Amino acid sequence: MLEDLKEEMIVNKVGGRFKLSTLIQKRMVALNRGARALVELQTKNPMEIVIQEIMQDKIFLDTTGKVVVVGEHGPDTGRTAGPNLDDL
Repeated sequence: MLEDLKEEMIVNKVGGRFKLSTLIQKRMVALNRGARALVELQTKNPMEIVIQEIMQDKIFLDTTGKVVVVGEHGPDTGRTAGPNLDDL
């Protein structure tokens, strides 16, 4: 799990180390406040859950820095934003 953070792939997927750190922190806060996990894992470790959500393209930061859940695939971008998790 932590090995994934050392890979440049996850850094590039999110758009940089700062964005990765921000996304992880914001999503972990949401999980700790009771948000449901978007991936099925055998762990309750929020860090592992967040890393898998990122790796599976379930969450991303929008242009304003808010965590967004990916919904159904849109015709233009390949992903359509679902609910903004910062508003929950």
